[in-house]
Amino acid sequence: MTFVAKPKVHHPLLPVSDLGLTRRDYEGSVSTLCAGCGHDSVSAAIVRACAELSIPPHRFAKVSGIGCSSKTPSYFLSKSHGFNSVHGRMPSVATGANMANRDLFCVGVSGDGDSASIGLGQFAHVVRRRINMVYIVDNNGIYGLTKGQFSATNDKGSTNKKGVPNLHEPIDLVSMALQIGASFVARSFSGDKRQLVPLIKAALMHRGVSFLDVISPCVAFNNHNGSTKSYEYVRGHGGSVVNAEFFARHEEITADYAPGTREDVRMPDGSTLQLYKLDDDYDVHDRVGALNYMQRRAQEGDVVTGLLYVDPNTFDCHEVLGTVDTPLNELNETDLCPGSAALAELNESFR
Repeated sequence: MTFVAKPKVHHPLLPVSDLGLTRRDYEGSVSTLCAGCGHDSVSAAIVRACAELSIPPHRFAKVSGIGCSSKTPSYFLSKSHGFNSVHGRMPSVATGANMANRDLFCVGVSGDGDSASIGLGQFAHVVRRRINMVYIVDNNGIYGLTKGQFSATNDKGSTNKKGVPNLHEPIDLVSMALQIGASFVARSFSGDKRQLVPLIKAALMHRGVSFLDVISPCVAFNNHNGSTKSYEYVRGHGGSVVNAEFFARHEEITADYAPGTREDVRMPDGSTLQLYKLDDDYDVHDRVGALNYMQRRAQEGDVVTGLLYVDPNTFDCHEVLGTVDTPLNELNETDLCPGSAALAELNESFR
């Protein structure tokens, strides 16, 4: 077996963050996925998003299940905490990590087979429990590690490489996430970093479950005419609901202009943001409206991308459970064993 090592010497003009780190410090090992795999583009987007936010790599916990997508945590954030779990069980590990240390940024990477089949129950409950994490699904519509069988997200009528059609209705994880309480829901395309990177940055800064479904074509088994998860199909049928960018907190910048018009706004870094206000039809704060919009466009064969829904008044599992502000893994023996008097008071409260 041949191992390829990344060079330790980097270009001296790479941008350096206020932490003294470059984007290379957020990378992982060399990918062993197929050349052109959309999953590698998603990994690169995660690297760029984390580097631009200047979050120390050791403050991340990356978890995954089984499948091509679940190999990708090896390819980003090499200096972070990582755990590759069993098939469909990534949400359980993410839940444990988040409950033990609420200060970590938890990134869970899964696939359509990992989340929509064996892990469907786990996906549903990690969303409804509002675990504070970014849940990314690399969605290619097939089982790549076992030679291209249809997954549960594959669209009815979509064909495999031999031309055999899928006869079953698809499971739409975006619609499920909207229905069961995700407070941040987005869909993107692995080949659109301009859209994907800001979505990942916003998801990392959001409190609660941030769900991103990323159409990520499989170049080996599902990138042909007849596939609705191919590069050609998504580029031909994709439509973005909003043009969004993510910016860290600065002094308030206001703008007032009419729908259907453009306005240039000067940003704190000296750049100019060109704003184009869409019509008032789409509201990212309307959960029911987002679900209806997704279903209408899906009936027309369109792949809607962008920020589909965000709850501005969100909360996470720690607020639901009333946990202490100190991460549980940092509590000392006195905190964890307050004595018999405290135990008696607790027992009395249940009577």
